[in-house]
Amino acid sequence: MPRARRCRYPNCHGIAMLPDHYCARHIEHEAEYLAKREQWHARRSAIKTKHYNDTARQATEQKAEQNAYYHSREWKQLREFVLQRDSYIDQYAKLVGIIQPGKLVDHIVPIEFDSSLRDDPDNLITTSYQFHYKKTKWEQDYYGTGANNKLKCVSPIRNVYDLPFLRK
Repeated sequence: MPRARRCRYPNCHGIAMLPDHYCARHIEHEAEYLAKREQWHARRSAIKTKHYNDTARQATEQKAEQNAYYHSREWKQLREFVLQRDSYIDQYAKLVGIIQPGKLVDHIVPIEFDSSLRDDPDNLITTSYQFHYKKTKWEQDYYGTGANNKLKCVSPIRNVYDLPFLRK
């Protein structure tokens, strides 16, 4: 049985068959409605993105500086160098015996913990979203990085073979 809804035209009680929003009598308004809906969605997405950037990406001066760095030409060239060096293979996954592609470049020692290693290619590694998520969770516990956390006074782990989240 086909699904139906009430026609969106004012004071019309006709039935519109999904995916349409207007009945057969008012179907000529469908294209206009979809165009307005798309405009609303685009505006709403822009508002949400701006809000996210203001509250999360650039909430503090340090975060704003990090965000600017990740949009710089210097970072883009360094990132491309690391991706090519690692042949676009996830190096964390490779350590646990899985070969999978990687699109992200991760700092082994987070720059939030030690900003002097920000441009060091030896501190950068190619990874996938899956392993980057695991590493971020581990960093928050070990280093105290992330929002609303306090950095801990621990020794940095620079060797990827020593990262405990890979052993779990």
